[in-house]
This record gives sequence, structure tokens and C-alpha cells, in this order.
Amino acid sequence: MNTDAMMSRLAEPFGSFPEILMEWSRIKGDDLALRDDRREVYWAELVGLVERLAARLVETGLKRGQSVAILGTSSVEYALVFLAAVRAGGVAAPLTTSASPEQLEGMATDSGAIHLFIDAAKAAELGPDFMAHLIRVPLESIDQWMAPPGARAPAFTPEPKDPFNIIYSSGTTGIPKGIVHSHRMRWRQFAATALSYLGAGLEVRSLASTPLYSNTTMVAFLPVLLAGGCVRVMGKFDCAKWLSYAEADRTTITMLVPVQYQRLMDFAGFDDFDLSSLKLKYCTSAPFPADLKREVLQRMPGGLIEIYSMTEGGVVCLLPCNEFPDKLHTVGRPAPGSELKVLDDEDREVPPGTPGNLVGRSLTMMSGYKNRPDKTQEAQWIDPATGEAWMRMGDIGRVDAEGFVELVGRAKDMIISGGFNIYPSDLEAELCKEPGVVEAAVVGVPSRAWGETPVGFVVLKGDADLTTIMAAVNARLGKTQRLAALHAIAEMPRSHIGKLLKTDLRAEAVRLGGTE
Repeated sequence: MNTDAMMSRLAEPFGSFPEILMEWSRIKGDDLALRDDRREVYWAELVGLVERLAARLVETGLKRGQSVAILGTSSVEYALVFLAAVRAGGVAAPLTTSASPEQLEGMATDSGAIHLFIDAAKAAELGPDFMAHLIRVPLESIDQWMAPPGARAPAFTPEPKDPFNIIYSSGTTGIPKGIVHSHRMRWRQFAATALSYLGAGLEVRSLASTPLYSNTTMVAFLPVLLAGGCVRVMGKFDCAKWLSYAEADRTTITMLVPVQYQRLMDFAGFDDFDLSSLKLKYCTSAPFPADLKREVLQRMPGGLIEIYSMTEGGVVCLLPCNEFPDKLHTVGRPAPGSELKVLDDEDREVPPGTPGNLVGRSLTMMSGYKNRPDKTQEAQWIDPATGEAWMRMGDIGRVDAEGFVELVGRAKDMIISGGFNIYPSDLEAELCKEPGVVEAAVVGVPSRAWGETPVGFVVLKGDADLTTIMAAVNARLGKTQRLAALHAIAEMPRSHIGKLLKTDLRAEAVRLGGTE
């Protein structure tokens, strides 16, 4: 089978990821498929390793539709386990490394996994008793754990509604919700992208520098493999390493969140590296300032596409920044197959140009939250005229005369720090658990290091100690949630009708500084 035949396969309405990978292994055997700073896997061996892992998963009890939990820093081994879970008919369930032990245990339990693949660093941090009832496999030792060479997993033909992966939302202090994506959703999302790469004759060499537990990273991972390309999996992001990899690998495609673009633009040695192979850069997950987009366009070669959507789905907006330099203040227009409505607080459509709550739908919607039909229902808006489900995007925005979407605020004041969602109400609840706190509020403030960072304000009782309160609360929070600063305030600013004025608190937090 040649590349033209593969393009025909990718153009089909539905297909099998494992079968596509099998075909590419025959076509591109001598080419690299996966690499990190310790290991390289060629296409000729990729499928064999995935088959051996998948076979062992089934031998040790994995059932169709059952999750495989993965916890650790991104690596070739991590990627292999993800692919093997899908090949075995299971569900890849990557867990957020920054979550607390209680959250991690809750996610693993919620997923229904009987296997936990964990790297040495997280195993040492969590200890031998963490989820000891599961089949715990060190990620560094998967070559010894997998079935013998030549082993193959039982045949698996995916149905469109079969679950492909679960992505656990970051940022909540309770158990994060598991967002279930089906095989059909992932095929619709990434087969067309892979097809576009092949159609353009692009040599697909990707640099994936965000964690594999993040839905963001899938753009630099799954469509690249569907196109028979190579994925460089990077652990912790570092500007010098990223630039060295991009230059040495002749990277053509990458996905970065705004904080990473900012750090690269600020890096003293940025202009010393040859990035001329870059053809396409993506950005998503957090607000992308227009000035930063403009600087990236000026200093980094290749196209720049901003993607606006949610892990849950909803509308997908695309902004090809090179093509629309006068629209950099927007997130682009709905992609083909996506629809957007703007509603007021009573869920009525507003006139064009009027700000309102965004709701959207597309061909790439989640199946729902794992084990949480109540939360799935809460996340949806049902069109009263058609009965069709749309996703509430959680943002306030308006649509201009040319159909470009401008975000003007976020519902419920959600904070996005380093590409991860942080919900102020959760942090406020933790602050209010402290006996010395009468009232609490948390806001997001701009941060060069993280894009945004959470800052707390509290009304204290008596002589309560601010430092002690902040330390106690941060100890209960996941790493990405922790307060960057905490300030005491005599009383909360409120409007004449009693509404808390978070705008005033944000301004005060910026004035006080100390969040970098």
C-alpha cells in the first residue's frame, strides 16, 4: 500500500487507528516514528512493541472498553502505552501529574482501570502503597513486562462509539471530571488533519512539548502518527532544549501554549537557532495575546494557527494568524462543521456584535463525563427549537460582522495558568475551610511565567496568620492550582446590589504585585 492509498483510507468517514499504524509500519519501516532524549523507535518496530504491550494487557485482564491509567512525565514509553491501550480495545486514561494524591486516586478509581503505568519519579513521590491493588507497571520497565517478541493482541475492530481515551480536567479540588472521547470523535478530529499534511506533501516531524495527559498535546501526537510522521516527545519544557530539538530534528510541526511562546520570545539565545524547517505552529488552551501572536509571526517561520475550543468539544474556531493579521485580537471563525451561538443569561440569542455566553457544537464532541451524567447535562445547552445539544463554552464573547469571534471575558472567572484550567470557586472553598478566614475571593492576574496565576484575598478573623493560611491551603491543592499570593483585606468590594467586584480585586492584585 502506497501513500496515495493511505490518503484514501484517511478520507473515509471512519477508520481504525491501529490499522492505519500497521500500514504505515510496512510503508515507512526505516523512518523514525517516536523519539525522546533517551530512545528512538522506528516505524518497523513501533507496531511490534504496541502489539506486545496490548497482548500483555489483555493477558492480565484488560476488557474491551476498560481504561488503562498512565501517570508520569511524557516519554516514548508513555506514548507506547497510550497506543497499546487503544490497540487492545481499551481506553487510554492519562492522569494529571500535578494533581494531589487524593485526586490521582480518585481519577484512577473513576476510570475503572486495573492497570497503572507509572514512572519512577511519581512512584517515589507517591510511595509503594499508592493504588497498590492495581497492576502497577514501571514505565521504564515496559520492555520487560510486555509479551514476548512476535506476540499479537486479539483482533480489535473499533465501533464508532467505542471510547478511545479519557482526559481528566485539571483545576478542581474535588475529583476532576473524566472527559470521554470516542473513536469516531478522534477519527473525525485527526484523520482529516493527517490527510491535509499528506496532501500538501509535508514531511511531518512533530515536537510535542506539552504533557501527554493534556488534550492539547494530542494535536502534535495522534495526527502526526496517522500521517506516518515522527513525534519527538519532550518531558519538562525548557527553551534551550526545545530550540535544540527543533533545529536538530528539522521540526516541521509543533503545538505550544501561549506561556511557552512567551518564554521562547523572551529567551536570550532564541535567534541563534535555525528554525527554518518549521511549516506549521499551533496554539491553544489559554488566551493568546494579540501582541504575542504578532511577535511570533515576525520571529518564527511557518504558519501560525490558533485553535479555540474545549476538551469537551463544542465549537472549534480557527485563526490562521498569517492570513488575518488584522484579526489577531480574535480567536478566528468557526471551522467547517462547527456552529456557534451567543446567548444572554436567560439563554436567548443576542444580536450580532453583542457580547454573550458562547455555546457551540461540532463533529468533535465528547461522549460525556465518565460516570457523571449530571455534570454532562449541566455542561450542555439544549436548543429548544431542535432538541439538539450544544456545549456551554464557559466564555463570554461577541462575533463581528465577518464572523470572527472575540472573547471578552470568562464565565465564572475561570483562570487558565500554564494552559490548565483553575476554578476560583474551588480555591475559595479551600480558603474558607481555614478557621481564621471570614471570607475569601480568588482572581487570576497576568503572569509572564504562566499566562495567568491565581491570587487570593481574605477577610481575616482576629489575629489569624496569613502565611500559615496560605501554606495550609496550598498543601491541599494540586501544583497548578496553588495560590501565587494571598492578601488580607478589610472588606470585599461589592456593587450596590451586593455583587462581588472581582474586577477591582484583579486591579488590586496587579498593583500589589509579587506573583512572578
